[in-house]
Amino acid sequence: MPKVHDHDQYRKELLHKCFDLFAEKGYATLTTRQIAQALGVSTGTLYYYFPSKEELFGQLIEELTQHDLLKALAEIQQANSMEERILALGQFLLENEAYFFKQTLLYMDFYQQAGVGQSRVNEAVRRASQRSRQEIARLLGVDDPAIATHVLCWIDGLISERMVDSESVSYIEQAELLAAMLTAYLERKQAQPPNH
Repeated sequence: MPKVHDHDQYRKELLHKCFDLFAEKGYATLTTRQIAQALGVSTGTLYYYFPSKEELFGQLIEELTQHDLLKALAEIQQANSMEERILALGQFLLENEAYFFKQTLLYMDFYQQAGVGQSRVNEAVRRASQRSRQEIARLLGVDDPAIATHVLCWIDGLISERMVDSESVSYIEQAELLAAMLTAYLERKQAQPPNH
């Protein structure tokens, strides 16, 4: 194992190298030995940082989420209104589409291997999703968790639809529609008496 003074930084470097590897080869087909080989480290080094392939994947998802949120926030929070921020989010998705396609396919591959159902929920993936919801709520200035969940589902669905039919689905058009719908919803909600 190379002499490493900053273990956390080295762990992050390994994780970032793993993204392209997983995206190219798929979660299911890679063994821990193949991952170590591709990273140029021993399996012992890999196990030192990640006790299992699933743990490595979970940490990768959390690291990617942290990185994605910081990058998105840096670009989007410059906008003043919720509408402008949603439009900036649509532009951010468009500019990073290839990356998000890879990420979506990687998630699907992981869950195909792991199976779907409460007993196979990866806690790291769940934490990443919760963090995304919190940041979406903060970015949009809303305190309703259902709205943040809706926007997260909108992002995931929009990316999936673009993968299927990029000619018919526009990030910007969909962002404009979402902004109009959320604005109308929030205005209506504010106009309701407090007991509703």
